[in-house]
Amino acid sequence: MSSPSTSRGGTRSLVPARMDRLPWTRFHWSIVVGLGFSWVLDGLEIQIVASAGFQADLGLTAAEVGLLGTVYLVGQVFGALIFGRMADSLGRRKLFILTLAIYLVASAIAGLSPNFVFLAVFRFFAGAGIGGEYAAINSAIDELIPSKYRGRVDIAINGTYWGGAALGATANIFLLNTDLFAENVGWRIGFFIGPVLGLAIIYLRRHIPESPRWLMTHGREKEAEQTVDEIEARVERDKGTDHLEPVSDDQAIEVTATGRIPFTTIARTLVKDYPKRTFVGAAMMITQSFLYNAIFFTYALVLQNFYGTSPSSTQYFFLIFAVGNLLGPLVLGPLFDSWGRRQMIFLTYAVSAVVLAVSAILFQADVLNATTQTAFWSVSFFFASAGASSAYLTVSEIFPLELRSQVIGYFFALGQIVGAVAPSLYGALIGDGTDRGPLTGGYFLGAGVMLVGGVIALIFGVDAARKSLETITTPLSVVTPARDGSGPTQK
Repeated sequence: MSSPSTSRGGTRSLVPARMDRLPWTRFHWSIVVGLGFSWVLDGLEIQIVASAGFQADLGLTAAEVGLLGTVYLVGQVFGALIFGRMADSLGRRKLFILTLAIYLVASAIAGLSPNFVFLAVFRFFAGAGIGGEYAAINSAIDELIPSKYRGRVDIAINGTYWGGAALGATANIFLLNTDLFAENVGWRIGFFIGPVLGLAIIYLRRHIPESPRWLMTHGREKEAEQTVDEIEARVERDKGTDHLEPVSDDQAIEVTATGRIPFTTIARTLVKDYPKRTFVGAAMMITQSFLYNAIFFTYALVLQNFYGTSPSSTQYFFLIFAVGNLLGPLVLGPLFDSWGRRQMIFLTYAVSAVVLAVSAILFQADVLNATTQTAFWSVSFFFASAGASSAYLTVSEIFPLELRSQVIGYFFALGQIVGAVAPSLYGALIGDGTDRGPLTGGYFLGAGVMLVGGVIALIFGVDAARKSLETITTPLSVVTPARDGSGPTQK
């Protein structure tokens, strides 16, 4: 336990050092479950739409199914921008319930849709809720998790998206089986799965504290210290000890309170102060978003139009695909902390690109079937999933704390704006399934995009593994950094 001290320059704080030296306990698992479940909901939500189970019921074309994916992504952009700024000015915790509630209500109402327009409207609002979750929750997770675990935890949590996708696929095996549910009933039930699960998460989030780092930079140092005291008490109970490693006073940083950050400051920080980091963040988010949106929103159309699978049987193939995506971040995540960020980002982006390019050649030669096509997707996205998750980690940890949620929102929005064209584009490339040429070109395009993203990260990326957030980037509110050399390592 410590008390903040005040000087003419500001308030000295040990909050970051105290948080980063904590051992892993059940408290941190509560953060993972309570906040990380948003990605499960997102994967579940998108899988319901990607399965296209409502296509026949609502009389939609393949292009309209792809457009629904675009509408959802546009909603995510809106939510990330609006709620990201709110999370930086009002706090991470206040946004948790709001964004989740928006998603729950909109998703449930979407299940009652009588036509395309109604469904599109509420897909937009469901996307807005999830977009807000991405901005606020990525910030909170990175600020609450000790530095030596931050990489693997952030990547694993983002990867649980595919656990939700697998859950959605499993549900669709039964819900889209017309022997069990009528064609106009099964897909509607699917839209209620997320809201039901989300109700339990709202309860869990009530016990997750505000980020002490956010409190520290907003003139609430006493509350920040008290929050860390409570966290340390929980950690001590979990570990069965009454003694944690002491924190030396020379690790303190001196901060002054910040209010609402003007857009001019944000622009200067991104463009003038950290141009290389801005370039890396934009490249990573755009490339992974384009590839994922292109493949994920249209995989069902590919399997059904080119390989003749039914909407129900398609879910079996997707389960394999989802498992590969889920395992990638879990297996490769620790290497981002031990081997390094730049090396692993390049590896995951490059390998996924090469495997996808090989599958494109075989697809054009018409030597694949639904099983082998899925196998190639699974291997490619085993690596791509870890790389995509690291994109969110990267933009979260390489910019000042006071801008974290907003910056995540901006880069997420940028990635989704570019990526939002992918579902419609690839839906058009698929057509009626008679010509493989256009989609083959689309696969080569996706592979090339990912390779470029990996090369950019390797050359211009930041070595952030196992470092305090304040060491990677000095917060705007800091008057005097810690004596361990905290501060920007690269512009």
